[in-house]
Amino acid sequence: MTQDEAKAAVARRAVEFVEDGMRVGLGTGTTATMFIRALAERKPKIRCVASSDASFNLGAELGLDMMTLNELPEIDVYIDGADEVGPGLALIKGGGGALLREKIVASAAKRFVVVVDSSKVVECLGKFPLPIEVIKMALPLVLPKLEALGLEPKQRRAKSGDGPYLTDEGNFIVDCFVGKIADPVMVAAEVRAIVGVVEHGLFLGMAQVALVAGEDGVTEWLG
Repeated sequence: MTQDEAKAAVARRAVEFVEDGMRVGLGTGTTATMFIRALAERKPKIRCVASSDASFNLGAELGLDMMTLNELPEIDVYIDGADEVGPGLALIKGGGGALLREKIVASAAKRFVVVVDSSKVVECLGKFPLPIEVIKMALPLVLPKLEALGLEPKQRRAKSGDGPYLTDEGNFIVDCFVGKIADPVMVAAEVRAIVGVVEHGLFLGMAQVALVAGEDGVTEWLG
């Protein structure tokens, strides 16, 4: 099974977690996009909130009933991918740059279901760079503080290579090449304590279920 086939398989499985009448949070990224497309094919009677402009636009284009959190502040299930899944369903997210909105939507959901292929499962978080969203004005203050924590920060550039990457909220992303994160809770607290940091990509104690696609099909893990 190729990685794309695994993503497609887990996206189809995630659709089973959605029932008519539900309020559904739509994630961001390649696997989440496959889920949105698979969900729309079923034409469910649901209302949706998206964690990025891209996912909102895709959902609307495919005929899903898209709303804002102002209109739909409580969500039954949020389904999204992750860059890493560690023990206890601790996650690193934000490779696609939507970590702030993803965490907001996840926090509004009664149930957060993570959809990944088996390559994203790790014994210790940190191989994937930890994304941190930073207010533009604060960048010169935040970078040295992240360096002092030993997090090896590097500002993310736009995919086009033309200037810095900007989030949907107009903020910068700093990717931290941490290596193994032995104590994610401590790292999360240290980063959040820095003035100018909007949010970080450590999602701890948020996911209840992970759907993991591998050679043996899709397996369900509970947090």
